[in-house]
Amino acid sequence: MSDQQHDSLIKTPKQLIVTIVAAFIVPILIIVLLVSYVTGARKTGAGSGGMTAEATAGRIAPVAQLDLVDANAPRQLKAGKDVYGAVCATCHGGGIAGAPKFGDAGAWAPRIAQGANTLYDHAIKGYQGKAGVMPAKGGNTDLDDVEVQRAVVYMANAAGGKLEEPAAPAQAAAPAAPAAPPLPQADPTVVAAIAAINAGTKATATVAAAAPAAAGGDEAGKTLYASVCAVCHGAGIAGAPKFGDKAAWAPRIAQGLDTLYDHAIKGYQGKNGVMPAKGGSSAPDDEVKAAVRYITDAAK
Repeated sequence: MSDQQHDSLIKTPKQLIVTIVAAFIVPILIIVLLVSYVTGARKTGAGSGGMTAEATAGRIAPVAQLDLVDANAPRQLKAGKDVYGAVCATCHGGGIAGAPKFGDAGAWAPRIAQGANTLYDHAIKGYQGKAGVMPAKGGNTDLDDVEVQRAVVYMANAAGGKLEEPAAPAQAAAPAAPAAPPLPQADPTVVAAIAAINAGTKATATVAAAAPAAAGGDEAGKTLYASVCAVCHGAGIAGAPKFGDKAAWAPRIAQGLDTLYDHAIKGYQGKNGVMPAKGGSSAPDDEVKAAVRYITDAAK
């Protein structure tokens, strides 16, 4: 048996050196390529969108933004239900001053029989009849005619009518918004007419628009009385104690201001009449309390 001789691949010192260097360099190059591939791939995990254009725009967006509104844009007209709740319910909700009560088919039937146009005309322009008085647009002259018509349809149809909803005008420019909405002003003619109806006579004279002289209280109470409360309390309508009537106010004053405040702000229905919440206005509670003090001071 002869010994077999194997030849080595590395025959020279130079080949040995190259082999050793390659054994170190090649693995390092492979590792570098793998790391470069992993870190350079597009990320899709959580937080990967932090550097997108949308995300950057969101981070640098201003805290507040001013949106310009076209003052000549068409006015957004209110629905009949909304107008009723804000204006008409003051009288029609409780049948005050001869107003046909909401949902009372018997009271509304003869009025519906007159036709939609007559109802619209009375509601928009105002009307004085044998049974009561209807102030023009319920006392809120800022309402658009179509808004008043919608409220009429809403009330009439709730009492069995079948009136069609009026169409909105083609263009209704929105008026410039006032700094603060003014309180509805009591129509002196309406006040006089209601007082005459309660007395069983025909109104022939007008009354002064100014409120009675203050017998105490502050200016805010006096102003609110003149613009809202005087409609009922000025003539003693619907059981409202008349301004300055000490006999009528005495038992109410005896209940204390806290009770009177509560009734005036939240509304109250008693044996002798109905007090709409805040008189049907949107006045702040403090102004309503001031009006209560102004009225009660005048009856002491």
